[in-house]
Amino acid sequence: MRFNFSILLCFLAAGFVYGQNDYHHEFDHCNKAALLAHHQDLMEDAGREDDQRIDLVYYNFDWYIDPAVYQIAGKAKISLTATEDNVNQFSLELGKDLTIDSILAEGQSLIYTREGDFKVNIFPAVNLIKGQLFTLDFYYHGAPASGGLGSFIKDNHSGVPVIWTLSEPFGARDWWPCKNGLTDKIDSIDVHITTPKAYQAISNGVLADKVNTTDSTVTYHWKHRYAIAPYLVAIAVSNYEHYADTVHLSNGTHLPMDNYVYPENISDARNGTAALVDVLAYFDSLFVSYPFHAEKYGHVQFGWGGGMEHQTASYVINYGFSLLAHELAHQWFGDMVTCGSWEDIWLNEGFATYLEGLARRRIQGILSFRQWQQSKITSVTSQAGGSVRVNDPTNINRIFSGRLSYNKGSYVLHMLRWVLGDDDFFAGLRNYLNDRQYNFGTTESLKFHLEQQGQRDLTEFFNDWYAGEGYPSYTIHWQPTEKGLYLQVNQETSHPKVNFFEMPIPIRLIGEGRDSMVRLDHFTNDQIYELSGVTWVDSIEFDPDLWILSTRNAVIKSEIVATNDLTQEVKVYPNPASQYINILAKAGFEYEVVDAMGRTTLRGTSTEAQLQLRVADLPSGLYAVKIASQSGYRSTHFVVNK
Repeated sequence: MRFNFSILLCFLAAGFVYGQNDYHHEFDHCNKAALLAHHQDLMEDAGREDDQRIDLVYYNFDWYIDPAVYQIAGKAKISLTATEDNVNQFSLELGKDLTIDSILAEGQSLIYTREGDFKVNIFPAVNLIKGQLFTLDFYYHGAPASGGLGSFIKDNHSGVPVIWTLSEPFGARDWWPCKNGLTDKIDSIDVHITTPKAYQAISNGVLADKVNTTDSTVTYHWKHRYAIAPYLVAIAVSNYEHYADTVHLSNGTHLPMDNYVYPENISDARNGTAALVDVLAYFDSLFVSYPFHAEKYGHVQFGWGGGMEHQTASYVINYGFSLLAHELAHQWFGDMVTCGSWEDIWLNEGFATYLEGLARRRIQGILSFRQWQQSKITSVTSQAGGSVRVNDPTNINRIFSGRLSYNKGSYVLHMLRWVLGDDDFFAGLRNYLNDRQYNFGTTESLKFHLEQQGQRDLTEFFNDWYAGEGYPSYTIHWQPTEKGLYLQVNQETSHPKVNFFEMPIPIRLIGEGRDSMVRLDHFTNDQIYELSGVTWVDSIEFDPDLWILSTRNAVIKSEIVATNDLTQEVKVYPNPASQYINILAKAGFEYEVVDAMGRTTLRGTSTEAQLQLRVADLPSGLYAVKIASQSGYRSTHFVVNK
């Protein structure tokens, strides 16, 4: 989901904002007070757990919808299995504003009770045993209460009515009987929508059939055969125009990109979706193949101020590049792998925001990406605190915080890429996607796969950047020496929740018409580094490529008193070197040689205090030697010069 953060959304209690463009939104089915009251009901009930006694297998929806009338009527045929023996009742959720006509199984009426605003307790005629498939027909009708972000909306465009849905995060139960949480994906669905012939009806998956039901109505049958989270089930009905782009995927598939557009916007839509073809092919090659390649990808225009990543069919207000790229990215991160808790919404929104940036870098160039980076840093650092982890997963405003869930979440990913390097970062993401495909993901599962791929412990990183609050500011003091230069790095943090961010930091050395990047492991405040062999440096820059989420940084040329001179702990010679280096420490040690991009080139263990290491096969450049021994962790640098 992506917001246009510009105008206060009228039906939320101060928090969500969006751009209306030229669309008029009519909420004639309820007034603002009623909407706010329903919003509060959602907040109080959002923490309810789904019924774990059942597993949803299949839904066959059959609805009548006229976009000129605010109502839904029909049935849901639901197939489920029991997850334990002797299940004599189970529960689904459906909004109290909807009337249940009957619930049948094998033609017989089932007993049911309603509890609170949403809960429907259903009593099968015979107790269910574990693994047993049970099918029921759930008939209902009414005008759904549209809470949250507008779960069921009657709108209009250019005077033509439209009904569309947006169920994230808690709104699916507003308009269809479901398990409303993040515990159970439905294995597959069929959606039949009957509507007046003036309109088209769109849903998830592929259009399997279109049948003239009567002289005045037509039924659209949409078929979706991938597991889907309840909040991603969606419908839209209006006088859409349809056209298709074609995308060539890495697995050889020619994927249709089906677009359903308000007729008055067809020209803008064609330009926007054409530009997205290359983005889809890029994501497809960068991660795993497009997750729903047997069906489609596409767009459906609606009137909400932004976009929503409904599975196989993103709903969008317009066809801007960033919006389309963001919603497309969700097909991998949010739809195929869905956050397993609203606490972890960054696994959806942080990823989609970062991939939006990567798309800008790939298609529009480095300047566009730099603008993206700077806008995220400016947003996050506009306030001192706030964690990526959602501290109140019942609060919609907090879940969808643009500053934290979207922007800070995206920059956490950018920094993970810096820490791990491109190869391990993207391989780790592919492993995460493959492991959790068509299921739910967690921050812990993402961390596990990145750690396994990168062979490093990321606990401190996630404690600081995911669970912790704030960001660092750096002051770099540097002093030229006869051998090279000293650097002293000081860090201040914006929030007491994190007193120090352990991060590798990038420094650009400049002088004599050349420059070189240095990567320094920063693990303690006021840490001093000696860089030998770089006597040509006359200026330095901190993080010129904006890898680190930081602000108010300073570089100062000044004298440094090297009270903790690293050469007293670890010596590396000769420096520069061409064939071999000698490492001299105080005892046996583990070592790692890392190039300027953070890639490990050599690694091993020495049982003695001295080791000779061959570096003849390394390209010329600046390298770090990291030493871990009983006396602690140290690092120093050397130059390979051939």
